[in-house]
Amino acid sequence: MFPIDFLYRAAQLHADRIAIESPTERITYSQLMTAVNALAVALQAQDPTPGSRVGLCAANSSNYIIGMLAILAAGKVWAPLNYRSTSSELRRILDATTPTALFIDDTGDKLIHGHEDLKIPFVQFPELIKQHQGQTPKRHTLSRDDTQAIKFTGGTTGIPKGVMQPYRAWVAGIINQIFGWKITHQDKFVICAPISHGTGTYIVPLLAQGGTLLLCASSSEQDVVHAFEQQGGTMTFMPPTLIYKLMAAPGISASSFPALRLLIYGGAPMPTEKISHTQAFFGPVVATTYGQTEAPQIVTLLTPQDLLKPAYRASVGRASWLSEVAVMSPDGAQMPTGEMGEIAIKGDLVMTGYWKLPEKTSETIKNGWLHTGDVGYLDKQGYLYIKERLRDVIITGGFNVYPIDVENTLSLHEAVHEASVFGVADDKWGETVNAAVELKPGHSVTADELKAFVREKLGPVLTPKHIYFYDSLPRSSVGKVLKTAIKDDVINAGHSRSSAT
Repeated sequence: MFPIDFLYRAAQLHADRIAIESPTERITYSQLMTAVNALAVALQAQDPTPGSRVGLCAANSSNYIIGMLAILAAGKVWAPLNYRSTSSELRRILDATTPTALFIDDTGDKLIHGHEDLKIPFVQFPELIKQHQGQTPKRHTLSRDDTQAIKFTGGTTGIPKGVMQPYRAWVAGIINQIFGWKITHQDKFVICAPISHGTGTYIVPLLAQGGTLLLCASSSEQDVVHAFEQQGGTMTFMPPTLIYKLMAAPGISASSFPALRLLIYGGAPMPTEKISHTQAFFGPVVATTYGQTEAPQIVTLLTPQDLLKPAYRASVGRASWLSEVAVMSPDGAQMPTGEMGEIAIKGDLVMTGYWKLPEKTSETIKNGWLHTGDVGYLDKQGYLYIKERLRDVIITGGFNVYPIDVENTLSLHEAVHEASVFGVADDKWGETVNAAVELKPGHSVTADELKAFVREKLGPVLTPKHIYFYDSLPRSSVGKVLKTAIKDDVINAGHSRSSAT
């Protein structure tokens, strides 16, 4: 069974149900399948080779979902292209993946220069669907280890790499999403983060169960709330930054989310104090998962019921089905319960490798274990606790400092909206602890006051030597704080930011 088969089965059962709803349109399962099959046939007509790549560069829309599903139905490889990237970055990915077709909206068309013979703009979808209406794409004999998607990732550091996600990883993810979140045909999933990233992992599970995908008119707080308040959204996936914006926006309260049963946060960690605030605002609906592009989205999950327990608020949950999680020492030995080491993953969710980078693949996957570069530990019940990226551990005066510990403490201060902690090379200490801080609107605090606050709670070793204030911390297109950009800013010119605010 392949990912697209989940949709085919759902369409048989729920032909007249609404599959996709936006402020301007409603698409039934029957209509969705007609469009998906027709576009898949069009892709195969343009290039009949199974496993060839199809790029998709666009903002969230019904056409994005239809295009993505058509790629799957055609037996092609989905290569999502971030429409918020630069033209040069997109060109590098296109050169690496050599797609045979490109689905684009107006934004993607302006970003991607050349490749005119490959471009299939969304405005051509109606004509292509009409031309191939009633036809079904050819099914190819494929292996569960064949590639379903190539997603480029570099996190906040390093050179982006093309992660080859196999069919088995997608199937395992679909099953775990349905089982872990108890998804049913009554669910309405609000899409408010890019489908090209983590949100994309929720598309097929919702459709597989006959649920509805709700598209927001924009990413503004008002349009996101409309999907919950007026359209009955029951679940969603959001980065912490969007959650914080919703809680801070005037006129928005718990009553704005009357049917919400599941708010899954991810893409970045949320400090324990922020989790408590989010639960107080939205109710007992907050949940999270842990994964990487190399083992997408749901290696572990923490349910709302578990997250209500204070002991588990710093955890990312327990391993999902078909996944193994271990903590390893530098020599590859598994660490005892409670001891810190590198988190490793094994099972169906793990990628087959990096596109055309065999050396990087062998560095990352050893003896079947994906070495994540994350540091953490497992407790006696199997709950996973993440400390930091391995490369981000700060060694100062011979002591290991995990930035997340300092970030969590800074976030407890009433004036702090968000903090990012990093190490800077130092002749005396090896590295010093530094922090970049974004304050809440209308609040003020000095660097010395924040240092004293941390020192009282964590002691002198973990207290930042320097604190830099930002009106807005630099972020990636999906809301992750760009720690490397902050560090470069500080090293090159940023010391003037450390003045009191």
